[in-house]
Amino acid sequence: MEFHIQCQPEAIARYALVPGSHARAQLIAEYLGDCQLVSDSRGYLVYTGFADGIRITAASTGMGGPSTAIALEELAHLGADTFIRVGSCGTMQETVDCGDVIIATGTFRAGGTANNYLPLAFPAVPTFTITRELVRAAARLKLKAHVGLGSASDAFYGPRDTASRELLKQAGIISGEMESDTLFVIGAYRGWRTGALYAVDGTSREIKPAWGEEAFRQGERNAIRIAIEAVKAIARADTAG
Repeated sequence: MEFHIQCQPEAIARYALVPGSHARAQLIAEYLGDCQLVSDSRGYLVYTGFADGIRITAASTGMGGPSTAIALEELAHLGADTFIRVGSCGTMQETVDCGDVIIATGTFRAGGTANNYLPLAFPAVPTFTITRELVRAAARLKLKAHVGLGSASDAFYGPRDTASRELLKQAGIISGEMESDTLFVIGAYRGWRTGALYAVDGTSREIKPAWGEEAFRQGERNAIRIAIEAVKAIARADTAG
């Protein structure tokens, strides 16, 4: 029994979808068949169910690196080794709008938790094969997805460094969120497979606008569909050897 998520090994699948939002974990569960609530402990909601015979766990991590790291470590103790973050994000680019989906190819490390695992010079990048399957899944489902680099930090309400933001924008950073750097760096350190995609909940000019809520919710559902489709392909490839 793990300290925080309070689960047993038999309840956890190899493939884990790890949203920050507890409500999104519940939403993912609605897309799974024969899905059971495994645990509701310390703010972590954990469900396990099936998609076309593939067993999948959905576990909310909460916001930020520390709680994300705990969830990932404890899920891995119980047998999970493939993690896909199904998150939300803001954007720095005018070409991205509320409801768009972004598939991450890497993350600028502006958070702190991952620094306890590997030095800041170590890149935060997902596993190529997982990212490739996310891109392919979006194409099969005919769902538009941006593909590119993002940034992750710890302080949502921290002082804004305008110069640094403009530099990252110029360099093509698409997304801004709070968990992917932790996922990618710990994944590299532990030898897990990782990937991430996000539904955009704001624009380059406005954070979480009320007028974008409906589009964001559709983007959230699109991201979930892409993630599940990708897991099915990953599992089939694992079975084929």
